[in-house]
Amino acid sequence: MADIPSLETLRTQIERIDEDVLDALQRRMALADDVARAKLVTAWPFRDPQREDLLLRKLRGRAAERGLDPHEVERLYRVILDMSVARQQALVTRLDTTPLRVGYLGVEGSYSHLAARQRYGHRPGGVLLTGFDTARQAVEALKQSEQDVLLLPIENTTAGSMNETYDVLAAGDGVITGEVVSQVDHRLLGVKGAKLEDLREVLSHPQALAQCEDFLRTHVPWARAVLGPDTAVAAQMVADRNDRTVAAIASESAAGRFGLVVLASDLQPGSDFTRFVEVSRQPTPLAPDVPCKTSLLVVLEHRPGALGQVLQRLTQRGVNLSKLESRPIPGAPWKYRFYLDVEGHAASASVTAALEDLRPLTSSLRVLGTYPRAEPIDG
Repeated sequence: MADIPSLETLRTQIERIDEDVLDALQRRMALADDVARAKLVTAWPFRDPQREDLLLRKLRGRAAERGLDPHEVERLYRVILDMSVARQQALVTRLDTTPLRVGYLGVEGSYSHLAARQRYGHRPGGVLLTGFDTARQAVEALKQSEQDVLLLPIENTTAGSMNETYDVLAAGDGVITGEVVSQVDHRLLGVKGAKLEDLREVLSHPQALAQCEDFLRTHVPWARAVLGPDTAVAAQMVADRNDRTVAAIASESAAGRFGLVVLASDLQPGSDFTRFVEVSRQPTPLAPDVPCKTSLLVVLEHRPGALGQVLQRLTQRGVNLSKLESRPIPGAPWKYRFYLDVEGHAASASVTAALEDLRPLTSSLRVLGTYPRAEPIDG
């Protein structure tokens, strides 16, 4: 029997092979940058499912020829393809000459528009902003590659969660790649000559009306709250009607855009903030030292104590839970899906171990995205 090399020698040889694999992967990712530039020139989509299927079929055959498990090789290359597409998407956001197409909710002057300007306003290559009436319309545009990213409101410190955003995330048509926390500073806007005592209607988005409920009840209890699709749209409606008995709750920016005057400020009790999430088609790479957050979508097994066990296992793995939200599952009365935000990267040792601990407790578990954590803002 031939002498078998020592374990240390074998491990050294494996490490050298691993270095070769990493070098090859590095070269492949570098080529992904060139592929992205070529696709931008030719207006080619970053994802080509037919080509990917053909490539995977070839790789399965080559793997079998080498005595490797074709299914495991396919699984490995699906990850590599995802890495390649993410690299291409990341290149677009870095190029100085390619405008980034960003979808937001509402019209110019809305809080979503202001948050988009806050996040992308200084991008060297510029940005093309497009407003949408609903999150579903925006996500459909993202699916059709008409937008590169979306910026969607997901929660407010006064009015709570934006349910539509949670529901479109559940549909699985995008991943969260970032977050923005923006201060909300509502104004009561009217036409020139309007006075508080003359108001009969106050128009705004339902969230804004909820945030200013105390002010409305205290200062204009006789005025009827009227729901509108967006704060800035409400301001536009007031300007179009030119009626001194009608006002809108919107931003000061909307007042300037539509020629309205500020009838009252400080409508909210204390500081008020809205959190927005950036939604993309593919995840983007993160540097290892970036403080990050991971969002999860979980459907629990229907048994007593399942949610408590989920929280306990996160604690046991040292994973900090920063948000927990439940939403009903359409078509399944009294059943709920849960959205969790945890601190850390989905690929980190602690979060990976926690996810494995959670899977037996769930009928479905999906990572909605890992992204840089927004800096906390003190109220």
